[in-house]
Amino acid sequence: MPNFVYEAVNDNGKRIKGQHRATNKQTAIQELKMRGYAIRSVMEKDASVWSNDLNFGRAVKMEDFVSFCRQFATLVRAGIQIDRTVEILAEQTRSKKLKQSLEDVLENVRSGFQLSKAMAAHPKVFPEMFINMIESGEAGGHLDEVLDRMAEHYEKEHKTIAKVKSAMTYPIILTIIAIGVVIFLLVKIVPTFVSMFEDQGEKLPLITRIIMGASDFVLGQWWLLLIIVVGLVLLIKALTNNEKGKFYVDKLKFSIPIFGIVFKKSAIARMARTMSSLYTSGVNVLQSLEITSRVVGNRVLAQVLDNSRSSLQQGRQLSEPFAQSKQFPSMVIQMIIVGEETGQLDKMLGKVADFYEEDVDRSVDQLKAVVEPLMLLLVSVVVGVIVAAVITPMFTMYQNFLK
Repeated sequence: MPNFVYEAVNDNGKRIKGQHRATNKQTAIQELKMRGYAIRSVMEKDASVWSNDLNFGRAVKMEDFVSFCRQFATLVRAGIQIDRTVEILAEQTRSKKLKQSLEDVLENVRSGFQLSKAMAAHPKVFPEMFINMIESGEAGGHLDEVLDRMAEHYEKEHKTIAKVKSAMTYPIILTIIAIGVVIFLLVKIVPTFVSMFEDQGEKLPLITRIIMGASDFVLGQWWLLLIIVVGLVLLIKALTNNEKGKFYVDKLKFSIPIFGIVFKKSAIARMARTMSSLYTSGVNVLQSLEITSRVVGNRVLAQVLDNSRSSLQQGRQLSEPFAQSKQFPSMVIQMIIVGEETGQLDKMLGKVADFYEEDVDRSVDQLKAVVEPLMLLLVSVVVGVIVAAVITPMFTMYQNFLK
């Protein structure tokens, strides 16, 4: 469902700006007018990587959002009216952004809007999947169960993503430190000895000449390195500015040595957990596939989900596009087939999610155990080569001096 940015004037004559999610522009205008707004402009907002249902760039911390879901479920189960519940949550939350959004939701609910519609006006705070689940809970009269399920869903998803981030953090930090140390040695240390070696007029070892050449390049052609870095950044930005480029970038993530398998397991866990949560809450399988394809966070898997949706609409099995894509292990495909045959697709997907969430934990721990010593060894070798290139000629000069 597209998101629209609007400017309007409310009943008090105050000019306001905001976002509203609706099926089309005309519907957005009609729904905004129902709030009593005098519309000045309504424009569809372009989607970006930050507007997806991802933890990166979220307006509200995941810990605060999970706490909000738990508290919401408890208050609804206690029989407190929705508007009073929202009011209490707005007063209690630590998140400023969530508080502001809940205050607006409260105003809209008291104006006659459904809770899900009121929350849909704040897509950066309330993800699309969450809004659809709330809508399902409202229709089925089990909102408290849906909210508990959402809290559990986001807790597990947050834990998985945090694990993947932790696996990436150490190598990235160590790589940055290594590059900094190498640049420092080439710019500050090596040039100090260059003039000394040149004055001796002796032939230097090959490794020393290579390091001296690297030092001269960094000092004299630093601007070229800067151009290369900027060029790479612009190239990545250009690739991610269109859907085809984003698809190949997401596909490349799965092919990265060592880390690619962790990315894939994490994405499969996220996909299975989302589909299971939606289907369990009463969202039909076609709509579950559509929502999951938009929030899964990887376009390769999203394409498979879209193909599966088309397959179902044409009367074929859901599992066929999964098997044809070659992106999923046979266990995932077999679990989906069993789920289709037994009518327990939500449970089978839940088991897939549980397995891969645990597998990501194990893989990350194993990855850290292997990558950390390898990175330290690599840094030691690079620094050691530079130091050896400087020290070796000095020993030669010392021996010549003794002779």
